[in-house]
Amino acid sequence: MDVSEFRKRGKEMIDFIADYYESLDNVSPVSQVQPGYLYKLMPREAPETPESFEDIRKDIETKIMPGMTHWQSGRFFGWYPSNSSFPAMLGDMVSSMFNIVGFNWICSPAATELETVVMDWLGKLIGLDERFMAIKDDGTEGKGGGVIQGSASEAHIVAMIAARERVLERLQAQGKSDEDIDTIRSKLVAYFSDQTHSAGQKATNIIGCKARTIQSDKQFRLTKGALMTAVEEDRRSGLVPFFVCATFGTTNTAAIDDILGIAGATESEDLWLHIDAAYAGAALVCPEFRPLAHGIERADSFNFNPHKWMLTNFDCSALWVADSSHLVKALSIEREYLPRVKGSTSFAKDYRNWQLPLGRRFRALKLWFVMRMYGASGIRAHIRGHVEQAKWLEEQLVADGRFEIMTPVVFGLVVFRIKPSLLPAHVNGCQDAANNANAKLVELINGDGRVFLVGTKLKGVDALRPAIGSSHGSSAHTALLFKVVGEYTAAVISGHS
Repeated sequence: MDVSEFRKRGKEMIDFIADYYESLDNVSPVSQVQPGYLYKLMPREAPETPESFEDIRKDIETKIMPGMTHWQSGRFFGWYPSNSSFPAMLGDMVSSMFNIVGFNWICSPAATELETVVMDWLGKLIGLDERFMAIKDDGTEGKGGGVIQGSASEAHIVAMIAARERVLERLQAQGKSDEDIDTIRSKLVAYFSDQTHSAGQKATNIIGCKARTIQSDKQFRLTKGALMTAVEEDRRSGLVPFFVCATFGTTNTAAIDDILGIAGATESEDLWLHIDAAYAGAALVCPEFRPLAHGIERADSFNFNPHKWMLTNFDCSALWVADSSHLVKALSIEREYLPRVKGSTSFAKDYRNWQLPLGRRFRALKLWFVMRMYGASGIRAHIRGHVEQAKWLEEQLVADGRFEIMTPVVFGLVVFRIKPSLLPAHVNGCQDAANNANAKLVELINGDGRVFLVGTKLKGVDALRPAIGSSHGSSAHTALLFKVVGEYTAAVISGHS
């Protein structure tokens, strides 16, 4: 493909993408294929000779499209949103044009410096404290800074590595021998609630420390009291607590942990505090949500995903640390072929030392496009619109009278179930039967094909958890969701499902 054909095919692909988005309402949001469907349609080996663009595009439509779940559909309410936007796509196109491997400043100075700039922009946009900024308001270099990771799972691992480095540095400063430190490594403990994302457990598996899961309270929150009890127990057992994850907007219910209380506990116990705000962190662009996050200014690291709810195509996970020295020391490995820039490091950061891989894409471009083309006001309107739709859905479910709202609706997540008292007599009073009824409701809704959502289990209780947040959704889609839920709830209650 030469430049001339690329120009032609590129324009065709833009039309193809635009047509796709315009027609999303005409297809079911979830794929109905069976496992292995694609293998049966594909050749057993790669082609020996070139194939035409027309053939490839035809295969996208006939083979790939049937196996796609349409996360960008306004009728997709599963898990949490995976926002896309046309400005972000344009940014990704430019990134693909350059196709750099930006592991340090000299690889492409603009890539490193733009990331430093946009991460400070984004930090200020969500109200982060100045200690997380790479450049202070007076123009001098800060101790902290932001970096774009691939996912919140990667951010969790990186933060935990930095936390481990800090505690080991302090042990060395106390005169501990290498043998003592090796022994202590096996005794390090990280703390999570039973509502923390699985990324926490995965991070402990990867770095080789212990994980302590703490029971959440009735509001599904990790509390200071429960944390302190666990830490004290482990210290008495000879273990070494070092890391705590508090969540701002859990996956199951969008609950907010007792961040302020936990911050006090981690300070008194000298533990690293990581805030996982992967989903709900985007809401902090709206000042009215910031009181809910009191205490994050005292954290050691903070993470949220613009690729979830802030109009930025996957992948783009924003991680800030208050002191980058621990992270850089833990992940820095020097080689002759990786030259460092001499002089000021304010804008010449080696972001390879802020992440797990060496190479990195120019992801700052799409974030830059989004923040410039939407502006702060446009991003806030995006968030507020979804919150309004979620509040509307909550009101409709309550007014309907057949549903129980399981947790307060704060962001775009609505968690509910059928009231057990309305189920058939043989079901009422039996938790397993009530759970089966709500699981059946999820199955019927998704089998219908008009909307897609997922269920969850809250301390043994089955519930539905539609997440409103598609950048291509509208109030009409939320109204359709309520209509479909109502129709199949009638069938479940009547026992004719």
